Amino acid sequence: MASLLETINDPADLRKLSRPELKPLADELRAFVLDSVSRTGGHLSSNLGTVELTIALHYVFNTPYDRLVWDVGHQTYPHKILTGRRDRMGSLRQLGGLSGFPQRSESEYDAFGTAHSSTSISAALGMALAAKQKGENRKAVAIIGDGAMSAGMAFEALNNAGVAECDLLVVLNDNDMSISPPVGALNRYLAQLMSGQFYAAAKNVGKNVLKVAPPLFELAKRFEEHAKGMIVPATLFEKFGFNYIGPIDGHDLDSLIPTLENIKHLKGPQFLHVVTKKGQGYKLAEADPVAYHGPGKFDPAVGILNPATPPRQTFTQVFGQWLCDMAERDSRLVGITPAMLIGSGMVEFEKRFPDRCYDVGIAEQHSVTFAAGLACEGLKPVLAIYSTFLQRGYDQLIHDVALQRLPVVFALDRAGIVGADGPTHAGAYDIPYLRCIPNMSVACPADENECRMLLTSAFEQDHPVAVRYPRGAGVGAAVEPGLEALPFGKGEVRRTRTGAADNASGGVAILAFGTLLYPALAAAERLDATVVNMRWAKPLDTTLLLEIAARHEALVTVEEGAVMGGAGSAVGEALQAAGVQRPLLQLGLRDEFIEHGDPAKLLALQGLDAAGIEASVRQRFSDLAQRMPPALKVVG
Repeated sequence: MASLLETINDPADLRKLSRPELKPLADELRAFVLDSVSRTGGHLSSNLGTVELTIALHYVFNTPYDRLVWDVGHQTYPHKILTGRRDRMGSLRQLGGLSGFPQRSESEYDAFGTAHSSTSISAALGMALAAKQKGENRKAVAIIGDGAMSAGMAFEALNNAGVAECDLLVVLNDNDMSISPPVGALNRYLAQLMSGQFYAAAKNVGKNVLKVAPPLFELAKRFEEHAKGMIVPATLFEKFGFNYIGPIDGHDLDSLIPTLENIKHLKGPQFLHVVTKKGQGYKLAEADPVAYHGPGKFDPAVGILNPATPPRQTFTQVFGQWLCDMAERDSRLVGITPAMLIGSGMVEFEKRFPDRCYDVGIAEQHSVTFAAGLACEGLKPVLAIYSTFLQRGYDQLIHDVALQRLPVVFALDRAGIVGADGPTHAGAYDIPYLRCIPNMSVACPADENECRMLLTSAFEQDHPVAVRYPRGAGVGAAVEPGLEALPFGKGEVRRTRTGAADNASGGVAILAFGTLLYPALAAAERLDATVVNMRWAKPLDTTLLLEIAARHEALVTVEEGAVMGGAGSAVGEALQAAGVQRPLLQLGLRDEFIEHGDPAKLLALQGLDAAGIEASVRQRFSDLAQRMPPALKVVG
């Protein structure tokens, strides 16, 4: 006999079930999520926490006609499973497989593509107003977490929505607190009562009647706020113009469904506060939702185990250790992160220097200007932020930091390809968007040890400097324990071609920016090419560049970033400014969004592994190929 979940191929099938069947369906769905994520890796705690909420939303609303917009989207695996993608969950976050986030091109049920925080209310408001303008009786629902509510964009949208006169529902999924005693039978009754037609009509009639007698109106208003205040402080959202409902138990279908059914028939902006628990139903994830937020593959019966062989040190760990060591040496250092304390490697720093560590929440714009304010007072801020998230603070970077030439260090984690998280998290654009800003410098370490040394170089400057480094581990370079700096704005020659006399001009030189130095070195062995570790995308080491150009017939730039406007473009600009003409091949990420998948495979598809670099050089400089060693023949 087929399980209930196996009978659900789309939400229309879900809506055929009886209410009593939904609870066993939730149990099956939760078990399926746990089993699936344990096989593929991915986000777990957040998805286990949204099982009942997802069922209730699809059960009550007529999706996909009604629009569901999931903020961030790392809690949408139950949504994917219920919307026809159950059989493809084994391909989650793999090359050619399902995305780990909502994606409009993947399903009509993914009303809006999300992965960055706090965009849902703005998007859902746009959809609600579009429906109103087109005369369509469709609903728009934004599901946003309590963490995402810390971002200014969410409140900008609330401010707009409260006066927009459209049918919008914002569901606050509050999963940062346990379900407290008030969330019970009494609260369920009050939530359903406050969401009912009679209550809404009575409240509006009462307001209109009592407005003619201001003292009575004010008394009634205070009583209503006091009644709700016994449960939660609702007045904030009502001041924005929303009808606040809740909080209710986000795992109680007998509370969720009647409340949503009542809300569905209300007019105007509604705000439903539900309380859920991360990791719900899986004790290990409930006990440690952070560890199970984004685990790799694991055995659900055993849980996450520490590997027998410790993995290589990651760039993030290198940064975290450097931050502690530099803070020990310089009391002016302060560390800042926009809600990525763990992801950015700052846990130990927070423990050792709690008074100098600032987690400002999901507020990237604020984090940049906050760093600027600290720098104005003589402190030395280090902002640890993902490359893709600094995009959200770009105006502040220009206006508040660079324009005032303030010495803020930007530790740009996740630069380049990020793998399973896909295009929304790829750090592809930081070199182009940073190097065009006056007073900014950009360092590109090739390995772990250079990362530590270039962070020190950046910290010593009197202007803003970004140090970009990739996700995960590098080549395994030994990290020296000191706080030595590398020369500012200077590169180094790592390999000299051997096919000609030292003073003779000829051959190809590869200029590498960042960790692609090592595949470039491997390719150079096959090509007998010179390799330069440039280290800095800005300022460019033009002295070294012109020396190399004088001794070589052709130049190649290699970078794990957008080729348009990137470090290769900087080389071309420098050559042109010096009046030097050399054939220049620029290799980097092509003008396309890089999908999710294994990072090594993605780099190979972009032609940025050793074989790809070699092939591109031979193809572009075919006239020089006769002086290169023969191409390696691949057998089989």
